[in-house]
Amino acid sequence: MGFFSRLKESLTKTRKNFVEKIETLVTRRRAIDEGFYEELEEILIGADIGINTAVEIVENLRAEVKKRKIDDVETLKEVLKELICNILGEGGASTALNINEDGLTVILVVGVNGVGKTTTIGKLAYYFKEELGKKVLLAAGDTFRAAAIDQLEIWSNRVGVEMIKHKEGADPAAVAYDAIQAARARRSDVLIVDTAGRLHTKSNLMDELKKIKRVINKDMPEAPQEILLVLDATTGQNAVSQAKLFGEAADVTGIALTKLDGTAKGGVVISIKNALKIPVKLIGIGEGIEDLRPFEPEVFAEALFPVNKESA
Repeated sequence: MGFFSRLKESLTKTRKNFVEKIETLVTRRRAIDEGFYEELEEILIGADIGINTAVEIVENLRAEVKKRKIDDVETLKEVLKELICNILGEGGASTALNINEDGLTVILVVGVNGVGKTTTIGKLAYYFKEELGKKVLLAAGDTFRAAAIDQLEIWSNRVGVEMIKHKEGADPAAVAYDAIQAARARRSDVLIVDTAGRLHTKSNLMDELKKIKRVINKDMPEAPQEILLVLDATTGQNAVSQAKLFGEAADVTGIALTKLDGTAKGGVVISIKNALKIPVKLIGIGEGIEDLRPFEPEVFAEALFPVNKESA
């Protein structure tokens, strides 16, 4: 099964909670009136697109209907798809990972416990190694839990990449520093640094995250190239709250959204991008090692809004 087919399959629950309800609304209401807009807004909110984003989409849809003189509800589906595509962006540099083509790329990975952070790191290492042919080094910066170090080591062995680790309780910033030196010595292309699965309400842990960033930046002024926040799509609007707080504390440059295959709340992708202006750069669409992929807005929209119901 190709990637597009897997993506479309992973969005099945979201489609049932979102697109199919719009299909039903269009079939039931043949007139574009106030009742139609109100029901559409309720559907969007129910799909975890968020209240503000839902209201904005409906208002923009009203404007397009007036501008284009649309009186056919079937036409609205394509216009709605266009509006969502516009929110997600047209792809390109905004959603692409920032890669240093002339030297080492450093990626700092942050997020709360339970979102799939370690798994995401392992799959990202696999992507860089197998898809892009990069030499990857991992850094076990979550020194608060011995299990975190062990879990990352399992992934490093599985993917076939090296890892830098200290003992449990060590200074995470020291791990990051040593990892940069090792990456240079080993001529690695990509260094991925894990961090503790911290709660965004713990200021001391956030301070530590800033320290790791300072240490990396002091040794490599242009790094880290990416600070990726891992979010669990199944948490819906809670993911948006996490993104907001992490974005303020850690200067997040991109989001890796996991577990899209297990949720009806895939609309949170739209909410995150619209409300926070933080690009979603990676999406997890399954448990397979190859199921973490770069986020492409146009492809996502095509998978969410199939050409016809039979293709859904």
